[in-house]
Amino acid sequence: MKRALIIVLDGAGAGEAPDSALYGDAGADTLKHVARAVGGLNVPTMERLGFGNIDDFPGVARTSSPLASFGKMRELSAGKDTITGHWEMMGIITETPFPTYPKGFPPELISEFEKRIGRKILGNKPASGTEIIKELGREHVKTGSPIVYTSADSVFQIAAHVDVIQIEELYKMCKIAREFLTPPHQVNRVIARPFTGSNGDFRRIGEKRKDFSLLPPEKTVIDALAEKEITVYSIGKVSEMFAMRGFSETVKYKGNMEGMKKTKAHIREKKEECLFFVNLSDFDTLYGHRNDPQGFARALSEFDSALGGLLPLLEKDDYLFITADHGCDPLHPGTDHTRELVPVLFYNQRLKGKDIGLREGFMDIGKTVAEIFGVEYPRGKSFLTPI
Repeated sequence: MKRALIIVLDGAGAGEAPDSALYGDAGADTLKHVARAVGGLNVPTMERLGFGNIDDFPGVARTSSPLASFGKMRELSAGKDTITGHWEMMGIITETPFPTYPKGFPPELISEFEKRIGRKILGNKPASGTEIIKELGREHVKTGSPIVYTSADSVFQIAAHVDVIQIEELYKMCKIAREFLTPPHQVNRVIARPFTGSNGDFRRIGEKRKDFSLLPPEKTVIDALAEKEITVYSIGKVSEMFAMRGFSETVKYKGNMEGMKKTKAHIREKKEECLFFVNLSDFDTLYGHRNDPQGFARALSEFDSALGGLLPLLEKDDYLFITADHGCDPLHPGTDHTRELVPVLFYNQRLKGKDIGLREGFMDIGKTVAEIFGVEYPRGKSFLTPI
């Protein structure tokens, strides 16, 4: 019985990519900048795996006997967002970037949305999710108008107070937006952002967030596994990025540590041949976008401690991948994702750790997963071949 576990440290980039300048991201280096800002990272578990062999991260030593294979991956897809990163891991290369709206959505698009939902909207601009509900939350409660906003990513986000617009109605609005956002306005995600609170003291309900994503345009490794009746579990928002296709179960969590707790519970309980696909989003949403290197470093340390409790649960036929989907350098100008290489660790207790170099494409993870389970998939080069 073989199992594979992919853990994505959302936003934990490992240095500028060759084309970073094209995205305005020359010099971005999320992990190294975070490490320098706090005087060195505290990640002893990942250090033993070989994290310090990936690059010169302050506070993380190199080891001559890494437990895991280590390297970096270069993204081939256009863009620097979460969906393209995850899709590429599972074999899909996105050649044309999804549209973004730095000045808000076109008036005709907003008018059509208002017509379809029967309400006027507030906002229509790029904004931080926490800041826009602080700015417009009172007016929303007074008028009943949903708050529509975007970010540097290709997203159409709808925020609403749960006592004003019930969550199921908010989800229905998102489905309406998903249906009519077609080329050239085919954003990759419509996101429901429910919140609660009163008198201006508003709080987003993260566990009730829901992403309505585009279907992957081609067959993915997840689809190939599902065809072979190999169970795929999503822990976090991963399944929503694939429009739920091929996933058997989605496990929601609140915060990275609850995500790791639920991951460990699944590792203990699920003994069938399966893939666990985990996204830990706090690095990106709470710290990268908010320019908080101290919080980012603390989250890495907390993850590392939880990882120390997970490794003993892995059996001889379990394979662990730790990687990222893009960068989100809290010390780079702005609050956007950053176009970066990403780190990768690949662990199995029976394999000796080796340098697997710079990989051309995230799809090498998917190819390795396919080889582990004996599934055919055309793209990528397996980590198992050089090991």
